[in-house]
Amino acid sequence: MPEWEGVLAATHVSFDVKLPDSGRFAGRVERRHLGALDLVECTCAPFAGRRTSAVMGDPGEDHIGLQMVLHGSEKVIRSRTEEHVLQAGSVGLWDGSRAVGVEVVEPFSKRTLIFPRELVHSVSPRLADVGSVSALEKRPGARLLVRYVDALADELPALDERTGAAAADVVLELLRAVVEPGMPETREARREALRARVRRFVRVNLPDPGLGPESIARALAVSVRTLHSAFEDSGESVAALVRRTRLARCREDLEEPTAGSVTEIAFRWGFSDATHFSHVFKREYGMSPRDVRRAAREAVPTR
Repeated sequence: MPEWEGVLAATHVSFDVKLPDSGRFAGRVERRHLGALDLVECTCAPFAGRRTSAVMGDPGEDHIGLQMVLHGSEKVIRSRTEEHVLQAGSVGLWDGSRAVGVEVVEPFSKRTLIFPRELVHSVSPRLADVGSVSALEKRPGARLLVRYVDALADELPALDERTGAAAADVVLELLRAVVEPGMPETREARREALRARVRRFVRVNLPDPGLGPESIARALAVSVRTLHSAFEDSGESVAALVRRTRLARCREDLEEPTAGSVTEIAFRWGFSDATHFSHVFKREYGMSPRDVRRAAREAVPTR
């Protein structure tokens, strides 16, 4: 029992586990990284587990999981009056910060994508407070989401780091499209949703030198005033968001020795003045673009 508890804590979340009285149990978990996400495959015999305040405070509390049942069935118990059974084909979300009981009633196999809550919040603020959502398989777009995750599971060994990160972004967008339409919306949720839309638009349109509050507002069909209002309590202006995101992409390329010259990289990500780029880059990171490029080249092993 301690071994299985340790496996679940390391790959999913912590549980107090109860194994069958017969003492016979077998379980297997494989965890693979996909960008900032984890793709976890789990197969096990029947067991029961409880996640209560006694086992919380673990890293899993900061994660949200998208679970797809492949074989068997599992009973999920939220309270004395709320429980449901997940069977082959079931798709649902779980929140590591919530108490829950599980009971695997027959040999069971599932595939789970585990997301850092902070990352989910940046894409869809409402999903970060999702709690638990079951029966996603009945919603429009769910079949596409599941097929995409299945394909990722097959292709993951051949993906490099950047491709894996891009694939993880696609998963998040598909998940948002499936879940968000069925969730309640408040004024603050709308503001958070607009901020998430802006961040996505900025990431896609960074190469455009004209990217700024006016062009973003126009593309998203909101007023500039509404756009600025959405960010007024976020600690970062729209212009600062664009600048920070550009600088981060530039630094990524500067750390790749074959990505081009400093000026080419600056222009690639929307800066139109190399001198200005060098100034804001050094102010942000405390070192010049050329220093970053030089360090990257020096780190490449010689043959």
